[in-house]
Amino acid sequence: MLDSLITSKTRIKLLLKFFLNVETKAYLRGLAEEFGESTNAVRVELNRLTDAGILETITDGRTKLYQANIRHSLFLDLQNIVKKFVGIDKIVEHIVAKLGDVKLAIITGDYAEGRDSGLIDLVMVGEIDKNYFIKLVDAVEMLIHRKIRALVLTEEEYVTYTDVLNKNKAIIVWSALGDKRNN
Repeated sequence: MLDSLITSKTRIKLLLKFFLNVETKAYLRGLAEEFGESTNAVRVELNRLTDAGILETITDGRTKLYQANIRHSLFLDLQNIVKKFVGIDKIVEHIVAKLGDVKLAIITGDYAEGRDSGLIDLVMVGEIDKNYFIKLVDAVEMLIHRKIRALVLTEEEYVTYTDVLNKNKAIIVWSALGDKRNN
């Protein structure tokens, strides 16, 4: 869907990078290396998105970093489009709502870092019917055309594995714990 609206693959990669996890900051050479593209191709798209006000720049010493402009009037719309493109909205809609006592649902891994790798790492926290959860994951995979690697944790296990999960880079897609910073 997104690739038929936006013909530049580089621009799509940049939107995914910066709007899946809005706390992402990146610099030109790092983006070019990550995307496997020339710095010039990435620079052109960064300039277009910055000129439109969709991205903003900050300076860290001599390095120019780019990040999503959360004050842009279309910020929430763009973030929702990116989430729909990836299928995160369907994960929440089809899985979280039907599982019982879900405390938290987060996305970690590639998607949390803004990379559309086709494999979504989903962590569910709470008292969840694991058999039912597996059936729902299978159904959602077919809807979004991506694989979901799921992990179900109790609240105690979540506290134990917080460092391993790299909570700072996680995208919270649903929370009953009062922290919906990325939702």
